[in-house]
Amino acid sequence: MKKPFLLVILLFAFNSVNAQNGPDANPYQKNNEIKLNLISPLSGAVEAGFERYLSKNSSLGISVFKVYDNTREKDMNYYISPYYRYYLGKKYASGFFVEGFGMFTSIDGKKIYASDNLTFTEGKDVYDLALGAGLGWKLVTKKGLVFEANTAYGRLVFNADKTDHNQVLKLGLSIGYRF
Repeated sequence: MKKPFLLVILLFAFNSVNAQNGPDANPYQKNNEIKLNLISPLSGAVEAGFERYLSKNSSLGISVFKVYDNTREKDMNYYISPYYRYYLGKKYASGFFVEGFGMFTSIDGKKIYASDNLTFTEGKDVYDLALGAGLGWKLVTKKGLVFEANTAYGRLVFNADKTDHNQVLKLGLSIGYRF
């Protein structure tokens, strides 16, 4: 009778220790975030993003950028950019961070100038992939409001010779909500 009782107590003890040290030890931890870039409307575009936190120091996210005013943003049409971030701050997924990103992008084709060098025709849109890195800083309030500033630089991988440039730049001053 003593051996089964001792075995049951040991099983409960190991189970409670495992529950306290598991990855979901805090059931109220907020692991998702949505945000809107406040700088992109200045260039005639809108950018929104979603980020999922994997741990205290890392996350995966995706941002979508779409141009609605081609008179301000003359080359970029849209991009979809997944990224990985590593946070160096003391609080959960906040503070200074570094980022690596990929980008599927649609860019206007090369401008082909006429012999008078005043008029040109534009080649068809070019779809390409870009790879790059960036850095930034994030502040999160207790109620889940998020403020973020970031910059990133990347290079086109496959079709850079079919456009007027071979690089991409991401700038952001974003506001969002963590849930």
